[in-house]
Amino acid sequence: MKWMSRFALLTSLLVLVGCATPTTPANRYMLPDSAAAPSGGSPAAGHLLIVQPPRLAHYLDVDGIVLQLDDITLNAARQHLWAEPLGRQLERGLRARLAERLPDTRIMRDEASLGRSEALRLRLEVDRFQGRHDGLAIASGQWQLQAADGRLLAMERFHVETQLEDDGYPALVRALGASWDRVASEIATGIRQHR
Repeated sequence: MKWMSRFALLTSLLVLVGCATPTTPANRYMLPDSAAAPSGGSPAAGHLLIVQPPRLAHYLDVDGIVLQLDDITLNAARQHLWAEPLGRQLERGLRARLAERLPDTRIMRDEASLGRSEALRLRLEVDRFQGRHDGLAIASGQWQLQAADGRLLAMERFHVETQLEDDGYPALVRALGASWDRVASEIATGIRQHR
């Protein structure tokens, strides 16, 4: 019976020591801003575009930055986390990038669009936004442009790959930002063609 009480005491001490051992704090990352971040177009702009919050694939809607380790294995990092939800960062970044590329268009959030029946609507689904084992940052999915009356004006897929300039998560986040820049450019070109 003595050995059991000693074992229990030793186990309790190990648990206490484990709790007292400092853990490495997580690194938190924000996507880089666009090269220029205008205010969202002139209030008198000729066009109005409402950007709805993007729908993310379930595995992307997590705190950890996702890495694709091989052709089928995905891993969400535990120590390298997004500083705020990825969906919010993508939406805010897309609005800023579209405002930069479409200066004749007022870009608005969905919540700020009450009473704006003349506005076009942009919907976005993101199915990949991750680093890949071969040193690429990938952004892919689909965007839809709807007229004010709900008619579908355009529906296009996007797939952008950007080479990392260095190893590590900071380089990955910067490359993902560059991929998002290119996605915004593709969407802006599509919007100009279909509105």
